[in-house]
Amino acid sequence: MTEKTIFKRIIDGEIPADVVFEDEHCLAFRDVNPQAPTHVLVIPKKEIASLDAVADEDAPLMGHLHRVIRDLARTLKLEEGYRVVVNCGPNGGQTVDHLHFHLLGGRPLSWPPG
Repeated sequence: MTEKTIFKRIIDGEIPADVVFEDEHCLAFRDVNPQAPTHVLVIPKKEIASLDAVADEDAPLMGHLHRVIRDLARTLKLEEGYRVVVNCGPNGGQTVDHLHFHLLGGRPLSWPPG
């Protein structure tokens, strides 16, 4: 049996989180180490290790996650703009093996990101 990721433990209610949205498919919560005034993580409840591990049959879930991100950006008043980041694999900066989207906003974001 593999050890649960921190995100799975948050989904299961074992670790508290500042949840801003939840439905049957996903959970969105504030990042504990924010990189912008608004920094929310959006994660699927289905355990998918990374963007590279998304299966073709996950297309409806991926569309749902993007709609949730769009709606959260509106709810969180990010009308001046925002960034959505997905880190994939160690060289991409992924530190938790559970697909997650970073929704960042509330200040000008520079480019390139790093």
